Amino acid sequence: MSTCLLIVLWACLSQLGDAKALFERTTDVVVKEGMVVGRGDDGWALKRSKRGWMWNQFFLLEEYTGSDYQYVGKLHSDQDKGDGTLKYVLSGDGAGSLFLIDENSGDIHATKRLDREEKAYYTLRAQAVNKRTGRPVEPESQFVIKIHDINDNEPKFTKDTYIASVPEMSDVGTPVVQVTATDDDDATYGNSARVVYSILQGQPYFSVEPDTGIIRTALANMNRENKEKYQVVIQAKDMAGQIGGLSGTATVNISLSDVNDNPPRFPQGTYQFSTPESTEVGSPVGRIKANDADVGENAEVKYNIIGGDGVDMFDIMTDKDTQEGVITVKRPLDYERKKIYTIKVQAENTHLDPRFLLLGPFKDTATVKITVEDVDEPPVFERASYIMEVKEDASIGTLIGSVIAADPDASKSLVRYSIDRLTDLDRMFNIHSGNGSIITFKHLDRESFPWHNITLTATEINNPKQVGRVPVYIRILDINDNAPEFATFYETFVCENAKAGQRIQTVSAVDNDDPIGGHKFFFSLPAEASVNANFTVRDNKDNTAGILTRQSGFSRMERSTYLVPVVISDGGYPMQSSTSTLTIRVCTCDREGNMQSCNAEPLILPAGLSTGALIAILLCIIILLIIVMLFAGLRRQKKKEPLIISKEDVRDNIVSYNDEGGGEEDTQAFDIGTLRNPEAIDDNKLRRDIIPETLFPSRRTAPTRDNADVRDFINQRLQENDTDPTAPPYDSLATYAYEGNGSIAESLSSLESATTEGDQDYNYLSEWGPRFKKLADMYGGEDSDKDS
Repeated sequence: MSTCLLIVLWACLSQLGDAKALFERTTDVVVKEGMVVGRGDDGWALKRSKRGWMWNQFFLLEEYTGSDYQYVGKLHSDQDKGDGTLKYVLSGDGAGSLFLIDENSGDIHATKRLDREEKAYYTLRAQAVNKRTGRPVEPESQFVIKIHDINDNEPKFTKDTYIASVPEMSDVGTPVVQVTATDDDDATYGNSARVVYSILQGQPYFSVEPDTGIIRTALANMNRENKEKYQVVIQAKDMAGQIGGLSGTATVNISLSDVNDNPPRFPQGTYQFSTPESTEVGSPVGRIKANDADVGENAEVKYNIIGGDGVDMFDIMTDKDTQEGVITVKRPLDYERKKIYTIKVQAENTHLDPRFLLLGPFKDTATVKITVEDVDEPPVFERASYIMEVKEDASIGTLIGSVIAADPDASKSLVRYSIDRLTDLDRMFNIHSGNGSIITFKHLDRESFPWHNITLTATEINNPKQVGRVPVYIRILDINDNAPEFATFYETFVCENAKAGQRIQTVSAVDNDDPIGGHKFFFSLPAEASVNANFTVRDNKDNTAGILTRQSGFSRMERSTYLVPVVISDGGYPMQSSTSTLTIRVCTCDREGNMQSCNAEPLILPAGLSTGALIAILLCIIILLIIVMLFAGLRRQKKKEPLIISKEDVRDNIVSYNDEGGGEEDTQAFDIGTLRNPEAIDDNKLRRDIIPETLFPSRRTAPTRDNADVRDFINQRLQENDTDPTAPPYDSLATYAYEGNGSIAESLSSLESATTEGDQDYNYLSEWGPRFKKLADMYGGEDSDKDS
């Protein structure tokens, strides 16, 4: 090796004896016992070289306090002949700022105070360079400047103040808390970072382990009730606690936690309270408290009444917030009965600690005396309520019952009775103000009000403000004063084809009375109605009766309605009876007995036509069509003159009589004479059912004295309908419509017909049967119109 760097420390060569000498090249050259191992093109080769040395580390003390730059060391190269041709270059951590090198001499100086705690070592590189060419004369070398530690940092605790607790009465040596302090000095160099703990304040109660910092109790039976909080100061000192070491302190606040080592104690043995006798149940009378030096759940106290003559009259409970015993009223008090009560109260802890049971019983007792004060009380009735009974037929002034009230006070004031009229608005009852007797004031009716609930008052005469009240329930007893009657309105009918003994209706009865044994009704016909009766009543013995027929067959043409009186009697005393009338209509029924129609108005209005009715209507229409066709055929065969000679269309004239007319004078609706004599219309007669202005003069046609064809045709149709067994059982409307020319009656419509009263003969209407009797009476008489 042609050149090498000799690194010399500035003064303390003796201190460098322990350093290791190493060569470190930036090229692939390793110095090994005077041999240079180099890597050539053909691999490794050993070459003999001149030995050179390099110190790998510089050591520099931290916190230099001098005014000049601190000398670190010197760099020197074997190539340096002292002629000034070489210069030394420094690079790496802090080169040029923190560390400076003299390029001619190779001396290295530190420009600032160094702190190991900020940076413990610096890595730099040095090189010798030819000043003229600027080329290095040997490879670059690397070295380390290590900062030697001095004790310049005191121990610091992790917390400035520690808070801890330990149960009171703990054994000696019980651990409380561990404190920890750290030192920023180098723990691997000397004792600068070796910390020991000691207690400066808190003895003799606590101690601390020097090495671990664990604080323990040092005094036995520390009582929280005597002293609860302690302040302990712990010191941490480095240099293993030697003189000259740095130290730091921390404060530890230690409190003793409570244990149940104190029993409850009453501050006094006797308590006295007073309360009015009017105090309500559950209301407080007074409070007592047993003191307990413990806190929290260890101070919770339970109170009990364990003796005395007021055990049944008073109760006690614990106020969870104040731990007081609240004495309350258990039963109503009465000054006149007892004025003073004595109770014995016990207080005991609810949470016991077995370790301290030997200290004595954890309970205490006290005596409480309670005085009852007199209060002016309202009158009191003998009973809390009264129930009385009276019959509904009782006369006014009848005695129902009596009540008694008295003043419970020692003064025994007289009382005055009255009825609260808000509970007896109808003034049905009255009361004697002196003796409390209740009487009826009006007539009673059980069916209207079976019960009367009234309130009576008793007022002290000496002090009207004191009023006592009591409810009175008066029951009205039933008597048999109502007759039975039908339970509902019955719509009864009998079929024309009914058989004798057939039941047509079942009736029942109701009675407003309420007999004790229940109702018992009897049904019968009156004696005068049972003779030649068409119906009979059969009592079913179950408070119902059946209405039976006594004959076979009924005719609604002869009689459409029957009134059947039914006598209903009850079984009470005195017996009450009434007669109810049952209306029975005669109706036409089918084979199954279902009603089809009745005489005047149907009892049951069907919502629609039945199948039988539709079939009957269709049959009637078919028959009418066949008759018209036969009639037209006969006319063509006989080649008779047509009845209708008008060339206008023929329209059916349908007149509906659905209300009662004005008798014989009502001739304005329809004149049947138009069919026989068109000249019979009277131009001076106006329609009553329309406005006169809307009438137009009728067209006159050729007069006809008598039309036999029309009369024969009508008689024939009438006879066919009377003898037709399939015809409906009510008045029907037959429509006659046929066409023809040359009819002497022209149109059959009354609107185009005219007639004269004198030319018509209506006597033949009497021959048409009872259906045309009304028309015959109206037009058959000679002076009917003249009289009107």
